[in-house]
Amino acid sequence: MNGRRVLVTGATGYIGGRLTPRLVEAGHEVRALARDPGRLRDASWADAVDVVQGDLEVADDVRRAVAGVDVVFHLVHAMGAGGDFATAELAQARNVAAAAKAAGVQRIVYLSGLHPQGERLSKHLASRVAVGDALLGSGVPTIVLQAGIVIGSGSASFEMIRHLTEVLPYMPAPRWVRNFVQPIAVRDVLHYLVAAAAVPGEVHGAFDIGGPDVLRYGQTMNGYAVEAGLPQRPIAPLPVLTPWLASQWVNLVTPVPRAIAMPLIGSLLHDCVVADRRIDAIIPPPEGGLTGYRKAVRLAIARERSGDIESSWRSSTPAGAPSDPLPSDPSWSGSTVLEDARERTTAASPDALWRVVEAVGGDRGWYSVPLLWSLRGLGDRLVGGVGLRRGRRDPDHLREGDVVDFWRVERIERGRMLRLRAEMKVPGRAWIEFAVDPATDGGASYRQRAVFLPSGLAGRLYWWSLVPAHHVIFEMMASRIVAVAEEESR
Repeated sequence: MNGRRVLVTGATGYIGGRLTPRLVEAGHEVRALARDPGRLRDASWADAVDVVQGDLEVADDVRRAVAGVDVVFHLVHAMGAGGDFATAELAQARNVAAAAKAAGVQRIVYLSGLHPQGERLSKHLASRVAVGDALLGSGVPTIVLQAGIVIGSGSASFEMIRHLTEVLPYMPAPRWVRNFVQPIAVRDVLHYLVAAAAVPGEVHGAFDIGGPDVLRYGQTMNGYAVEAGLPQRPIAPLPVLTPWLASQWVNLVTPVPRAIAMPLIGSLLHDCVVADRRIDAIIPPPEGGLTGYRKAVRLAIARERSGDIESSWRSSTPAGAPSDPLPSDPSWSGSTVLEDARERTTAASPDALWRVVEAVGGDRGWYSVPLLWSLRGLGDRLVGGVGLRRGRRDPDHLREGDVVDFWRVERIERGRMLRLRAEMKVPGRAWIEFAVDPATDGGASYRQRAVFLPSGLAGRLYWWSLVPAHHVIFEMMASRIVAVAEEESR
């Protein structure tokens, strides 16, 4: 049943930002409610939806948002926002429930958390259950989809797995690291959500959804390690590591905020697996079946490890696949990117500056501390790398695929941008990029950045150990390139 009028709350969030364009593609007329509509300004689908400003805790705002709507997707949570998130979530849900009933909404769809029955739940899971119950009691036909760990770049649960595995070569962990979970790929979550809009009105209730694999939490980390090309991590369960202590530990060694890590960790105190597959009779699994855990991880990191560096640098262009990163994802999501960036303005013309940039390397060198570059090349040769001896094909001009010492030209926009990919032996992947733009005063703007995507702890230690040298090398490189361009402009 296409062409329904749909409201999405939480369109700026992880699931909402991926669901909204897929609802548009399915032929629905979509309205997105956002407290700050400006956060949707850069979304590729923003012009295809009706973006309205409103606060779910303000009843009048919710009533205006649901007016004329057939289906409400409630995808908001307050975890990480500070304060009593459970109280805020329940108040929001009650406003949505009351407004939906009054407006004659035909369907509410809510994404909740997979949880065991008959156990005392963590605050996070208990809040999800309370919100689901409030919506189920609204008098509007409601589907509550209860999902476990969602696997995709940007998902808080996945990012915690990613960063813990990347950083720690040895994993001291609470004993609940041996509890069972049933992860689900984000693409499969979206499959169920999109299909829920067309479910007949008599369907009402909560339904478990999960992927095909039931794993111990420790196995999810080592499954990530295998797909990321890292050694599997020894895991030692420690009975004394409480959820509070574990959240402090996660906050210390990963960028995941403690306000998010703590409720997520509390949820891991339980086995969270699918109790039944009643959902299959209502929404069949996607064509080809549900996505296995290892494949879901592979999809989540594919663009980041494929050489598509714009994706890894969090480009403003949204990725197409649901497992890809989006610009609206939190700053702590995605693979770790370490960067050294320098900028200069110069009276030299853009053409003169570009000539210096395009001639970098080879006999002209790298405009900074030749001894350090020579030592780096020698070190690379000693560990089986290519070293600095390859030089250049042409002293003045480059084309994509050319060798420049231990770099290779990955991309060139003549007169504007040059990106070199490192081919030396490093524990990760490295690039250096030079950009030239005309300045408003007739001169030129020069931007230079070295980017490193570390592999595991070794990659991070490698970068941090070189920070002092990088400061000297890259600062001098930027200054000398500009100075040479100015000399040649005279």
